[in-house]
Amino acid sequence: MGVQLAAEQVVMQEVENVDLSDSELVYHVRDALKSAIQGDMDNYSQLVGVINRDQHLSTEEVALLVTCLKALSGAVSCIDIVHHQSLLSSILRMSMWNYGTDVMDALMELVVSLAASSGQYIDLCLEMLVSNFMPPYTFLQLLSQPRGQARKGQVLDRVHSTLKDIADLVPLSPLRLEKIIKDRMPHIFIKEALIVMYVENMLKLESSPLGELVGSTMLVAIVDRLVDLDVDISWDAILQDDFTKGIFDIELEDLEGPIDNGQQESFDFELQRDMWIDRFFGDSVSAQKLDSLMVLIFEYFISCNDSGCLRRVFDTLLQSFEKTVLTAYKSKFAQFVMFYACSLDPENCGKRFANMLIRIFESSAHLEWRMSAVAYLASYLARARFMDMPFVADCLERLVNWCYNYCKIKTGEINPNPRVHKDFYAGCQAIMYIICFRRGSIHSLFRIKSHLLRMRIEDILRHSLSPLMVCLPSIVEEFLRVAETTCLFSFPDNNAPIGSGLLESEVSMAFGGNQRLDAFFPFDPCLLKKSDRFIRPNFIYWSMVRNTYDEVEDDECTSDEDEVEVCIPGNGMDIVDGGAPRSCQVDNGNLDVEFDYNLNKMSITPKNTLLQRFGGEGAGAGAGLRMPSRIRPCPDSL
Repeated sequence: MGVQLAAEQVVMQEVENVDLSDSELVYHVRDALKSAIQGDMDNYSQLVGVINRDQHLSTEEVALLVTCLKALSGAVSCIDIVHHQSLLSSILRMSMWNYGTDVMDALMELVVSLAASSGQYIDLCLEMLVSNFMPPYTFLQLLSQPRGQARKGQVLDRVHSTLKDIADLVPLSPLRLEKIIKDRMPHIFIKEALIVMYVENMLKLESSPLGELVGSTMLVAIVDRLVDLDVDISWDAILQDDFTKGIFDIELEDLEGPIDNGQQESFDFELQRDMWIDRFFGDSVSAQKLDSLMVLIFEYFISCNDSGCLRRVFDTLLQSFEKTVLTAYKSKFAQFVMFYACSLDPENCGKRFANMLIRIFESSAHLEWRMSAVAYLASYLARARFMDMPFVADCLERLVNWCYNYCKIKTGEINPNPRVHKDFYAGCQAIMYIICFRRGSIHSLFRIKSHLLRMRIEDILRHSLSPLMVCLPSIVEEFLRVAETTCLFSFPDNNAPIGSGLLESEVSMAFGGNQRLDAFFPFDPCLLKKSDRFIRPNFIYWSMVRNTYDEVEDDECTSDEDEVEVCIPGNGMDIVDGGAPRSCQVDNGNLDVEFDYNLNKMSITPKNTLLQRFGGEGAGAGAGLRMPSRIRPCPDSL
């Protein structure tokens, strides 16, 4: 150690000598590198020792380090990957977060020189840069301070500019970079701040000039990680105590007062909602990470939309959704990246997403994919404020026509067989679900199309395959309530579903199989605290539908001529009067009210008249089924 310190002092004296040129410094370093190859390690060891010192450097030591790094940049041709492993390892282990800007600049210059000098160093240099996407653990606490944020900007700006410099000198490097970033992506169990920062760098890379080469891969990898986090969120945090329920809600409908047990008469909605969400997900680290990542992606989508490149990004997002999210078993929240992207550009992205789901339902060779696609479609068209009624009517018509043609093919079928006709029942359930949510514009919907659409729906639901017996009873009950109140559909008593108003029958429970894909509505209210503020303004909550619908008395039918106009906000427009657009003012101050105090309880009990009319004779208080607001799998399927 004494010899090394003495050597460093000599070098420092040489640095201070104004007559010592840059070429002489490079010569000095080259001599040390060549001597190491010949077995003389003294000067080489001293050089490695200078590089290795990264803690509590004095001003003189910083100057020495900068000088050595610059000299190495001019001597990269003398570096041998075999004989100089310790030097390379020391250089590539350097974390820029530990140094000032002078050292950062000298280090980045050396990394570029190394990468350009030989193909054998490209991967090593790229890995070193990617490793600087995240700070050392010891630096995490500083990130909350101004100087920590300043250092973050200094480091990441240099990392990304260096990646661009290497790409300009080595055109094939982006292909190598793509694999390295995916391989080094943090595991879901790493600290939230680190995984968020890594994804932030991936998105920054996607929007950079390199994005044209590696951008799509970045977005796909991010969505994959969202799904990983989503899957890691346990349903156990959501299940209620009554495990006899086949489906159940995440609502506050049983909560009579505020969460503080009535100690406070008035309770702020935001605080109430956040406390209730914390009750479900407060201990779920994966949920918190997923929430933070989704907010990051939502903000990225906003910037893409502002810069006019959202449609390019959405192309990749569609492909990723079809390969990853759609096939994930009952994804909980990751799918809202699609919902939010569509809300920013309904005319293009919103319609493309719906059309893709219909295409999958109509033509996919995988039955489970088709069932999942139609569940996504129904939930999307039901919940998306931003989708206009004419387009919803078009999608509904395609679903109806598919189910109608299926009925014609299966004319000889007498008894319902849920295991054989899963896709048919999934389509029927989607039709009823959409109508239940779009009831406010139901008359306009059928005026947009024709009475033929209404007649076909009746034919489908009265078919011998008996979809009213097989689909989720809660949805069937609510659909029948719409039918009775609006007088749009006619279902004679002798065609009433058996057991209507009661628990699910064995026939109904068989629909969907063990996975119960029939009980899956992916765009139910988002229960992630930070993400919700992006979703809520674009979302139709059940309270909106229920409140407007309940204005119509159950014993009175509205005709086309005496229609009650209902406005569910959607981009300031809704469809009334035969499809004519009408301005609909949205009171943003009432969004919390629309959320209905309790994450929007979407359950209503069917009126006794319906239960009696359709065989619910013994249904007492509480026996009636409720329209599911947040349908969850039964315990047997977990």
